[in-house]
Amino acid sequence: MEKALSKTWSERFDKGLNPFIEKFNASIGFDICLLEEDLDGSIAHARMLGIQEIITKEEALRLENGLQQIRKEASDGLFQPVTSDEDVHFAVEKKLIDLIGPVGKKLHTGRSRNDQVGTDLRLWLRKRIDEIDMDLERLQKSLFLLAEENLYTLIPGYTHLQRAQPLSLAHHLLAYIEMAQRDRNRLKDVRKRVNISPLGAAALAGTSISISRKITASELHFQDIYSNSLDAVSDRDFVVEFLGASSLIMAHLSRLSEEVILWASEEFAFIELTDRCATGSSLMPQKKNPDVPELVRGKTGRVFGHLQAMLTMIKGLPLAYNKDFQEDKEAIFDSVKTVKNSLIAISILFEEGLIFRKERLNHAVSSDFSNATDVADYLVAKDIPFREAYQLVGRIVKTSLEEGILLKNIPLERWKTFHKFFEKDIYEKLLPSSVVESRLSAGGTGFERVQEQLFYWREKLFN
Repeated sequence: MEKALSKTWSERFDKGLNPFIEKFNASIGFDICLLEEDLDGSIAHARMLGIQEIITKEEALRLENGLQQIRKEASDGLFQPVTSDEDVHFAVEKKLIDLIGPVGKKLHTGRSRNDQVGTDLRLWLRKRIDEIDMDLERLQKSLFLLAEENLYTLIPGYTHLQRAQPLSLAHHLLAYIEMAQRDRNRLKDVRKRVNISPLGAAALAGTSISISRKITASELHFQDIYSNSLDAVSDRDFVVEFLGASSLIMAHLSRLSEEVILWASEEFAFIELTDRCATGSSLMPQKKNPDVPELVRGKTGRVFGHLQAMLTMIKGLPLAYNKDFQEDKEAIFDSVKTVKNSLIAISILFEEGLIFRKERLNHAVSSDFSNATDVADYLVAKDIPFREAYQLVGRIVKTSLEEGILLKNIPLERWKTFHKFFEKDIYEKLLPSSVVESRLSAGGTGFERVQEQLFYWREKLFN
């Protein structure tokens, strides 16, 4: 009996695997993290076998109790699979037989490792999606609380990394809250396709045993079952979709990280890093390094790489199951870890790792030509065609640069030499706060519009 239990395949094989190939073939080193899901799926399968009278109710109960015993032993550190167990699924089955005897051999009735591993992975990923959604919400709340404090704090807005127009700092931070919401919506959509049960599709063709796939799907809280057994065991679209959504999360975090890195530099000096989230140099005692955003920016490539690896892996696979699918585990496990850790680290950074230098921000928005568009708008309000006003302001800016003077410092008499419609109120229009306040179009940075968005997000995130 021990020989028969030593491998999952039949006694068609006379010789054992080469030791290196055995290790190369095994996934127990990483898929052990699917243990809880494997036990959940096996318990649901055992209950279904009992309900369908494929095995007796007593046998189903013994199977369930044995599986729960494995769960307890694992929790106590007493369940320690080895490489020869190959994967978590066989390790559980082998241990079950050790615990309850021959009835343990009935657990695998009506299923294959092909549908079993697909079920476990979906159960595991479903939980992780819910956790990442909570991590994204934490980031949104971290950004929101800073935004709420900084409605009237101004920050230069950039296009092409050139000063463009001043913004409410709250408006800037709210942009990343919007990105995070799209990430949450994408994950919610992916979860729908994760939440479909392949259990009972067996190896590829279904089974002649009178199982009920609907019962196991209900037990495991799946929304539906796959309607094609071939598709059920060979579908990894949901993995690619999750990695795609994860890649966008990391892309957004990387963009935010890049801004923090720039803001923390002496050239920008918009923020000060606190000791809670920064390190120093081993040589230069004056430095504070933005390690958190740099690490997040660097880790982005890991998730991008896993997405590309999965697309490459599935593109040439014929139906149905292939051993290549073993490669999906490490990619998705590492991506989940990377995304979760990055989200938590960035949330902490915004909760306690940086302070906006408001005096520096105020100086920045007051010492450039980012109010030039408002001079053109001033003339448009006096019925001057925009293109004509635009060209005129361009000449004014050029002259001012040549003379080393800001628009706010041009004397009124000089303004009138540019156009007769300029009056004393031009100076009010040039104030950075006036520039921001005037942007009242829907979605704009005007204080009224931003305040409306703050009301909206407070309601959405905290109620």
